[in-house]
Amino acid sequence: MHRTPHSSPHLRVMSVLGLLAALLLPLGMTFAPGALAAPAADPVRVMPLGDSITGSPGCWRAVLWNRLVDSGRKDIDFVGTLPPQGCGQAHDGDNEGHGGELVTNVADRDLLPGRLAATRPDIVVMHFGTNDVWSSIAPDRILAAYTKLVAQMRASNPDMRILVAQLIPMNPSSCAACARRVVDFNATIPGWARATGTDRSPVTVVDQWTGFSTATDTYDGVHPNASGDNKIAARWFPPLAAALDAGVPQDPGGPGDPGEDPAACTARFRALSSWQGGYQGEVTVTNTSASAVSGWTTTVVPANGARLTQLWNGSLTTAADGTATVGNAAWNGALAPGASATFGFVASAPATAGAPAATVTCTGKAPAG
Repeated sequence: MHRTPHSSPHLRVMSVLGLLAALLLPLGMTFAPGALAAPAADPVRVMPLGDSITGSPGCWRAVLWNRLVDSGRKDIDFVGTLPPQGCGQAHDGDNEGHGGELVTNVADRDLLPGRLAATRPDIVVMHFGTNDVWSSIAPDRILAAYTKLVAQMRASNPDMRILVAQLIPMNPSSCAACARRVVDFNATIPGWARATGTDRSPVTVVDQWTGFSTATDTYDGVHPNASGDNKIAARWFPPLAAALDAGVPQDPGGPGDPGEDPAACTARFRALSSWQGGYQGEVTVTNTSASAVSGWTTTVVPANGARLTQLWNGSLTTAADGTATVGNAAWNGALAPGASATFGFVASAPATAGAPAATVTCTGKAPAG
C-alpha cells in the first residue's frame, strides 16, 4: 500500500536547527564547540604490491594486519584492486599481488598508474621481482623497473612512503640457478634505494631474505607456508609501524618536523660459531637511506627456541617470548649513508634446535633538525 511520506520528529528538529544556523551566522553567532562533530581523520592507506607471494592468498598480509591492529594501530586501510582470498583469519585483504606478474612487465606496460588512481595509497609495501629473477632478467633491468614504478608512485602521491623487500629465498626444483640469482639481485637493492629515496618520499629496504628457509618456510621452494607468512609479517612490521607512526604529511609544501620521515636501515644476521646448546651470532646494521641516522634499533627473533643471553656493542631488552630488542650503543648509533655498525651476542639454544638462525629487522632514527 502506498503511504504518504512524512518527516520524523528528529528530522523536523534538524531542519529547525539548520534554519536557525542560517539565520544566526550572518549576525556573527556560532554554535558552541562540539555542537557539530569534527570529521574523523582518513585512515592511512597501505598497498601491498607484488606477485603471487603477495597475493594468492598472501597470508602474511593477514598476519601483518592483525599484528598492526593488536599493537593499537586502528586507522589503517590495506588497499588494492584485488579482493581478499581467505587465510582463515579476519583481516583487510585488499591487495595488489598479481600471480605470475613480472615487475618489468608492469613497468613496460604502465600498469601501475591505473591501480594507484583506483586506490590512492599513502604507503606501498613491495615484494616484487621473483618472477623476473626466475626468468633470468638482469638485475639492472629489474631495478630500472623499480625506478619507474617509484616515479609513478610519487606522481600519484608526492609523499609516498615506499618499503621495498629484499626478496625471500627461492629454490624451485625446476630452476637450479634461481637461489643464486636471488642473492645477486638482493645485493643490488640497498644501493638503488640510497640513490632513489628522498626526504619527502623515503625508500626503506626490508631484508626478507636473512633467516628465511625455502626448506621450512615454503611449501614449494618459492611460496611461503604458515611459518614463512609469520616470518615475512615479522620483517614488515617494524618499518611499516614506523611509517604509520610518522604519519601522512598534512601540508606537503611545508617544512615539516625534524625527523618526520623514518630513516631506512637494514640488518643482517650471521652465525660465527656454534656448539651443543648455543651459538655466537653477529648482526650488521647498515644505513640504507640517503641521509645520516642518529641511532638505530633492531629486533632479533631467534629461531627454534633460542634466546640471547649476552650482548656487546648495544643495549639488550628481551621479551617473554624470546624476542630481543637491541638499541645502539653511545658510540655506534650515528651512521652516514651507506655506513654500518655491528653488534655481537651469545644465544642459548635447545639441543635439538639445529643450525643457528634468526629473523632481524631494523629501524633508524633521523637526526633532529
